[in-house]
Order: sequence, then C-alpha cells, then structure tokens
Amino acid sequence: MIKLALELAGLRLPFAKAIRVAAELGVSAVVIDGRGEISATELSRTGLRQVRKMLDDVNLRVAAVAFPTRRGYATEAELERRIAATKAAMEFAYHLGARVVVNHIGRVPPPDSDSWKLLVEVLTDLGKHSEKAGAMLAAETGLESGEELARLLSALPEGSLGGALNPAKLVLGGFSPSAAAESLAPWIVHAILADAAGGPLPGMGEPRTLGTGDADIPALLGKLDEIGYRGYFAIQVPPTDDPLAAASAAVEYMKRF
Repeated sequence: MIKLALELAGLRLPFAKAIRVAAELGVSAVVIDGRGEISATELSRTGLRQVRKMLDDVNLRVAAVAFPTRRGYATEAELERRIAATKAAMEFAYHLGARVVVNHIGRVPPPDSDSWKLLVEVLTDLGKHSEKAGAMLAAETGLESGEELARLLSALPEGSLGGALNPAKLVLGGFSPSAAAESLAPWIVHAILADAAGGPLPGMGEPRTLGTGDADIPALLGKLDEIGYRGYFAIQVPPTDDPLAAASAAVEYMKRF
C-alpha cells in the first residue's frame, strides 16, 4: 500500500492549520519545511515537544524535513555555515521521528575537478554526522540525470547520502524519471509526487497538477515498486492560486493506485 505524505509548504498556511488540512485530506504523514515557521535551527526542545504533540493530535507522522539552501555543498561561500545548519536539520528531523532531510546538493561537478573533491569531502562529513544524528541527507534530483547523480553517490562511503526522487524536476531538466529511478535504485530514500510538462529545452517547461504532465506517474510507481522502494510518497503542490484544491486533486489521483 502506498504511504502518502504531503509537503506542507505548498499549502501556504500556518503550521497548525496546514496539519489539520493534511489530516483531513487523508495522508498519513507530512514533510515539514525546516526553513519555515517550524525552524530546524531555532526551535527549542520545548518547541519540538509541542510540534510532536500537535502532530500526534491529528495522527500524522513526519515523512521528511525539507531543508532547501540557496547554494549547494560544492560552493565555498558560507559553506561552513551551510554544513552546520544541515547537521542541525538532521538532528531536528530525528527528534520529529523522521529519518530524511531533503535538499538539492548543487550541480554535480566533473569527477576530475576540485569542486568534485570538495563535494565528496563535505558529503562524507555529513554522512558521518548522520550516523550520530539518526537522520540522513537525501539529494533531490533534477539538476542532472540519475546516472550522473548515481556516479557521485557511488563515490561516497556507503550510507553517506540518499536520493530524493523528484519526477517534476527531472522532467523540467530534460531527464526521464523512470530512468533516474533505475540508476538511483540503491540510494532512494524519499519519493516526491510532482508532475511537469517538459519544454523545447531543459528548464523551459512548467509544473503541472499530478497526473497531467510528462512524468508518467503510473510508470514511475511501477518502477519504484520493482526496485523495492517502500518509503513515503510525498505530494508536492505546484504553484497555483488554489493550493488546497491542487493537493486534494493529487490525493484523489493517487487513490487509483
């Protein structure tokens, strides 16, 4: 049975209202934006307990924590600060019962470059911290093919980094979501349910309501089942004037599977 989650950020509602909406929609878990109202780097232990109680009251779990940064982990500007914040997000996720922190890691550089060496060094360090923190970083797909990201993942110590499959971003980047799932099979720890229509060139498409774009969600679900993925499927609401309607439509769409 598919375990559905909902990314709360897309609802554009205060946290307390957003989790009530998620519960009413019938999902079993949520993805919390760790850079939003419930801050991964600022929330106190008392605040964490309050958040856990609010979630328990509506019978919701936390599937993952989203922790988007402006830059990736091969960009030296403010890198130490970014690393420290990501480590804090891992601990935050663990205390909320999640095991995954989702972020883009930046574009994967050529393997023979200094940027590659820096990226491997940083991700290895984050991987070591994840063993202590209890939650791991998952690289969101889209800036490169699944094969290119898999090349990086295979260069890291086992268990250092997971993959967060985002079919919409793959479509927008000109890549195949199902092919990416195949390449990233050993590393996928989080799956995002999002759709998009591709454009004439990479980056020129647009997000779409789930099931109406080019991601071929049925084929992707089949591929993920084939490779043994058993984690959450997190609905990502596309930019829209009515996010609640879009979220509801996505939940209804997923009921057919």
